Amino acid sequence: MSRPCRFSDSGQAFPIYITVVAGLLFLAFAYLAVGQAAVNRGGAQTAADAAALAAAQEARDQLAGLWVDALSDPTKWTDIFEGKGADDPCWRAEQLAAENDASLNSCNPDLLRYTVEVQTNKSVGDSVVPGTENIKSTESATAVIEPLCLPGDDATTGALPHLTCKGGEWDPDPDDPAGLPKPEDLFDVHLAD
Repeated sequence: MSRPCRFSDSGQAFPIYITVVAGLLFLAFAYLAVGQAAVNRGGAQTAADAAALAAAQEARDQLAGLWVDALSDPTKWTDIFEGKGADDPCWRAEQLAAENDASLNSCNPDLLRYTVEVQTNKSVGDSVVPGTENIKSTESATAVIEPLCLPGDDATTGALPHLTCKGGEWDPDPDDPAGLPKPEDLFDVHLAD
């Protein structure tokens, strides 16, 4: 008597297993590519933030120096606290971008406002996503200088006007340079929202 032919299912699961594993590996590499791009973009944003803050801090220090130089001429104080007179601080933005492995694409200084755009020096890198090996991240940031002091209106008395600041009041004395407010007492620097 002959036995009926039986078909075995034991070898049919292996091709399905290989297909599922290959699909999961592809997804893992795709997620890795997305992660690489996110890290690169985050590095670009960090470089942009640092560059914008560096430009604004350089301008703040220049304005504070101008105020010290014009201490005996209170008619110039208002212009200084409005941001007038500072030289272009974009060299400092370029320096900080380079320290963060990026290049400065643009720097737009405005009175008390500095906007920069940087591009990373490194690309996203090789991945399963075609074309990413040459893509670099570009980000921008804006930093602002906020005057913390207002000159008093007592210049008519012949004495130097006092400064009303968020940290208190100052009575500047040209003969006491150590007692003068520091740049961070006169101006606050922060990233724009």
